[in-house]
Amino acid sequence: MWNFIRRRDPNIHFERLLKPLISHRHFRTRAVDRQNASPTGLYGFDHLKSPKGFQRFVDDAIERSGELVDYIAGMPSSAEIIRAMDEISDTVCSVVDSAELCRQTHPARGFVQEANKASMRINEYLHFLNTNHTLYNAVKKAEQDGHLLTEEAHRAALHLRIDFEKGGIHLPSGKLDRVNQLNLNALQLCREYGENIITDPGHVDIFPASCIPRQIQHLLKPIYRLKSGVSKDSLGSLDDEQAKGFQIITEPRTLFSVLQLTADDQIMGCKSYAEFVMKLNMASSPEVVISFLLEMSNMVKPSADKEFKTIRNLKRDVCGQRCVDLEPWDEPYYTAMIKSSAYNLDSSVVASYFSLPQCIEGLKLLVKSLFGANFDSIPMAPGESWHPDVLKMCLHHPEEGDLGYLYLDLYSRKGKYPGCATFAIKGGREISDTEYQLPVMALVFNFSRPHDSSTVRLNHGELETLFHEFGHALHALLSRTDYQHFSGTRVALDFAETPSNLFEYYARDYRVLRKFARHYSTGEVIPEKLVKSLNGARDMFAATELQRQIFYALVDQTLFGDRLPEPRDTCSIVAHLKRQHSNEKHVEGTHMQIRFSHFLTYGAGYYSYLYAKCFAATIWKKLCQEDPLSLATGTALRTKLLQHGGAKEPADLLTDLVGDGIIRYHNGGIVPDITSCLEEMKLSGERSLYY
Repeated sequence: MWNFIRRRDPNIHFERLLKPLISHRHFRTRAVDRQNASPTGLYGFDHLKSPKGFQRFVDDAIERSGELVDYIAGMPSSAEIIRAMDEISDTVCSVVDSAELCRQTHPARGFVQEANKASMRINEYLHFLNTNHTLYNAVKKAEQDGHLLTEEAHRAALHLRIDFEKGGIHLPSGKLDRVNQLNLNALQLCREYGENIITDPGHVDIFPASCIPRQIQHLLKPIYRLKSGVSKDSLGSLDDEQAKGFQIITEPRTLFSVLQLTADDQIMGCKSYAEFVMKLNMASSPEVVISFLLEMSNMVKPSADKEFKTIRNLKRDVCGQRCVDLEPWDEPYYTAMIKSSAYNLDSSVVASYFSLPQCIEGLKLLVKSLFGANFDSIPMAPGESWHPDVLKMCLHHPEEGDLGYLYLDLYSRKGKYPGCATFAIKGGREISDTEYQLPVMALVFNFSRPHDSSTVRLNHGELETLFHEFGHALHALLSRTDYQHFSGTRVALDFAETPSNLFEYYARDYRVLRKFARHYSTGEVIPEKLVKSLNGARDMFAATELQRQIFYALVDQTLFGDRLPEPRDTCSIVAHLKRQHSNEKHVEGTHMQIRFSHFLTYGAGYYSYLYAKCFAATIWKKLCQEDPLSLATGTALRTKLLQHGGAKEPADLLTDLVGDGIIRYHNGGIVPDITSCLEEMKLSGERSLYY
C-alpha cells in the first residue's frame, strides 16, 4: 500500500486487504549484485526501464492476480487461500507503491505521466478485486477453519474479511456499485486536493453532473468535456457527445454546501466516516477518541493559559500598551524572543554541528548500537535510480545477512513531493520455508542545498524529522511477518506513528548526539550545554503546542464525525472549536481546514499522533532512557515491537514491551496512559485534577 506514512489513503481498502504478495516470477525485487550489476528498471523492477514499462507492469499484475483468483476459486486449503490472497496483494501493491513514489519524485515528465495512468488503472482493478465474492467467500471459509496453523494466519483472515466488508462487498449489488463509484471518485478528488494545495488553481471539476445535488447546482459553474471514448474526429451532435459537470470553487461555504447535501454516509451502515475508519483501530470508536481528546484538553488548559499570558504580556511590554491583543501571527515571533532570551541560541551555530553527512552517520550509529547491524550505501544497477542524488542503503546484519533496502532522496528540487515522508516499495513476506522477500522502502526529504555549494546543514527540527522518518523505515526493514499484509508500518492507524515518535528521542539525547554531531569544519563534538539549551527551548510552551495538536484532532473528528444537529460551514466549526480548546484567536477569512492535507491522508485519524506521543513517552521512560544505545534496548525493541509489524494486536505488543502502565481500557476501546507524557512536559500537576 502506498505508505508515505503520514499519508496513508484510507479509501483504498484493498491495499490493506491484500497487501502485496507479488509473484516472484514477475516482480521480485532483486538485491543488486554489488560486483556486476546488470541493467534494471526503477527500484529494481525490470518492467520500469522506460515510462511505457508501467503499462506492462499493470498488465502483468492483473494477469498474475487473475491466475491467483482462479486458484482460490478451486478452494484449496485455508492456509493456501490466505497465502494466495497475500500474493495478490503483493502483486498489485507493488504497482500501486511504485507508481506513487514515481508520481511524487521522478524528474522526468514521461515517467510521471505513465505512473499517473498506471495508478488510476490499477486502482480501478483494486475495486474489481474488492467486489469479488469468490475471494470474499474463500476468506470467510478460511477464517472459520480451525486448521489455520498460526496466530498470524488467523489474524490475516480476520483482517481480510473485515477489509472486504469495509469495501462494501456484503451490500446489495446496487449499493455496492454506488460504494465502488464513490471510492473511485474519492480517490480522484483526494489526488486533486493534494495537487491543488501545491498548485492552487482555485477550483475542482466534478463529473458527471449527477454527483452534485440538484438544489445547489445553481450555485456552481457548469462545465463540459468529451465523453469517454469519443474523439474530436468522430464528433456528431455536440450535445450527444459532451458530458456535463460542475466546477466547485474551493471556497469553504460552497464546499460545505456540497457535503451537507450529499447523503452518502449511511451506505456502509456506519453513523459517520469516523466510525467506519476506526473498525480495526485501538480506539475502536469516535466516542473513545473524543473522550480522550477532551480529557487531554482539560488537563493542558491551565498550563496553556499561563503560557498565553506570558506571551501576551511580553507583547504588551514591547508595544507599550496594556490593552493590546495577541494575534495568531504574534506567537512565533514572541515565543522565539523568549526562547532566545532564556537560552541564547543561534540557529547557525546549532546547524554547524548537524551537517547532513554527519546526521547520516547518526543513523548508522543507531543501527549498529541497537541492532548490531550495518547501514551502508551500496551501488545501484543502471536504471534503478530516478535521480543522481538518490542513495541506496542496505541494512545488513553480520549473521542474518541483508535485512532490507532503503533509498534516500534527500534534497529539494522542482516538481518533487514537497514534504518529508516514507514510501513503501515492497513489503516483507515469507515466500517459502527457505526464502524471504526483503522489504524495500524510500525516505523522501526536501533539505535545501546552500547556494555556495557548501555542505548541507540541518537545524535541530530537521534532525528530529530525519530520525522520525527513519523510525518508520526501521519498522518496515526489521519486520519479519509471514504476510506482507502485516509488514512493517501496515498496522492499526493509531499505532503507526509510535516507532517514529520514539526515534525522535534519539535526536535529543546528548549521549547519542555526542557520538556523531560534530562541527562541520573543526570536528568539535557538540557541547552538552548547547544540547541542554536546545531541549530547554524546545520544552518551552509545550502546553501551547500540545493544545494546538488537540485542537487539530478535534477538528478532524468533528468534520468526519456524526452530522451536526444544525448545518454549519466548516469555518464556523473551526472557529467554535478554536474558542473552546485554544487561546489562539480565529481570524475571519482564513481557512486552515482546506489546506490541511492530513484530513485526507489521516481522515478521522489525526488523533494517532497524540496516541503515539503518549506511547513513545512511556516506552522511552521505561525501556530506553537508562541506556538508549544498548544492544539490550535494541533487542527488546526489535523482538517485542518492530519485527511483528501488524501481525499482533498493538496493545499486546506495547504491554509485552514495557509491562503495565502504557495503555488504558475505556468504553470498549484502548487509549494511552498519559502519565509519562505529562511528566515529561511537566504537566503532571494537572493530572491529579482529572484522575
